[in-house]
Amino acid sequence: MTALPLSTSLERTYRYLRIGIAGTVVAIFVAIAQAATTYGWLTSVSDYFYTPARNVFVGSLIAVSLALLALSGRGAERALLDAAALFAPLIALVPTTVAAGAVPGVAVSCTGRCFPPAYEADVANGMIVYLVLGLLVLLVALVLAALGQVSLAAVWPSLLIAGAVVGATGLTWLLAREAFLDQAHFVATTAFFALFAAVAVRNAFPRSGPQPAPAFQALYTAIAVGLVVVLIAYVVLLPQADGSGIPIVLIVEAVALALFFSFWVVQGIEKWSDPDPTLV
Repeated sequence: MTALPLSTSLERTYRYLRIGIAGTVVAIFVAIAQAATTYGWLTSVSDYFYTPARNVFVGSLIAVSLALLALSGRGAERALLDAAALFAPLIALVPTTVAAGAVPGVAVSCTGRCFPPAYEADVANGMIVYLVLGLLVLLVALVLAALGQVSLAAVWPSLLIAGAVVGATGLTWLLAREAFLDQAHFVATTAFFALFAAVAVRNAFPRSGPQPAPAFQALYTAIAVGLVVVLIAYVVLLPQADGSGIPIVLIVEAVALALFFSFWVVQGIEKWSDPDPTLV
């Protein structure tokens, strides 16, 4: 029997991170399915933040953020994944707006979709943590660059994006809080999946290094196109969602999560035995 080649620590780290990210999607789906037995099928995936699925939903997105930072590769993919890692916690910490009666036990004071006032203290706590940690990460990165431990020429796009996202988040939170509470979840979710559509395109058509096999190229392209389609549907349908009838937004968001899951499965298979498993 021929012995299997030993994997390196780097290979195993990247394998487990990709498997772990895919696993967070499974965790979210299981939590929602369980909550649906009590709360029924709500307007959107994000509405389950207001159910017992909240802990799994928030924890999974925070885990995704950390894994994306750890997986960050080189060039454009580094900037795209680092940006996505900044938006994932915002999706988790700032819940979606809801319509009156859309989620049992959650009260809102408007006729359309708006932010439940009872959750503002939770968001305030999360935003303080997010902003402090964001500034600390930027500071540590600059110190490491000054000490020559990381190349500023390689990481400056990520630092610029991080500064812009953290700065815009902090200013909006301080100066336009009502708008922030009403729009932050929607903006962060849209940005997160748009970034992953771009990541899928870059994996299908890398500018340098070996090109993916035709099958992987087709799969990455299909994932990118699918994410663009569901994003358009999400932007168009969410403002009209009222919690009645067929939960179209819930289906659209579930498809987006399934495509996100598929990306990591496809990339995990493609790069399983890659001696340099980072993104190119």
